[in-house]
Amino acid sequence: MPGRLTIGLYNSYDSIRFGEAHRRALARAGPLALAFDCNLATFGFPFDNGLSTPTEICEWVASTTSIGERGKYLMDLAGKGRYSSFGFPKKGFPPQLGWPVITTRKPARGLSVDPCYLRETLESGQSLLLVFGLGPRGLPKKVFDMGRSHLDVTGQGLSLETCTAMGAVVCSLAGR
Repeated sequence: MPGRLTIGLYNSYDSIRFGEAHRRALARAGPLALAFDCNLATFGFPFDNGLSTPTEICEWVASTTSIGERGKYLMDLAGKGRYSSFGFPKKGFPPQLGWPVITTRKPARGLSVDPCYLRETLESGQSLLLVFGLGPRGLPKKVFDMGRSHLDVTGQGLSLETCTAMGAVVCSLAGR
């Protein structure tokens, strides 16, 4: 049985206020996760308004977007139990999400892997957590160092906008 792929969104924006960038990334990642049979996890998102459960979070985001059929796909994902929210990781990512793969245009020496290797890893039954940093600075060094592997989906060190990178990485691993 193949492993599960999880799209992980790490908040590198504002850690106090939930902003437009958080909402849009979550609204865009939901349909992507649903379309390619992935899970979705957020890390360090500052949800306010008393939101605590994945369903409450997704309902609120769905009520504020036109993306993904007005949030329907994000709600479908939550309804299937495939969305989860975590605080900032302190010593590592939750192990139940799989082997953490940092998505970056600058992989660390010795940690770089390609999509083919990750597809084979999934097919062997290992689950993977793809960590995407939100924000202009990307992931902090301490988070970058938590990755077991690093993936530059372009293979050329090219910088991609976050949602473009999410689509490219997920599609390259889905083999479609």
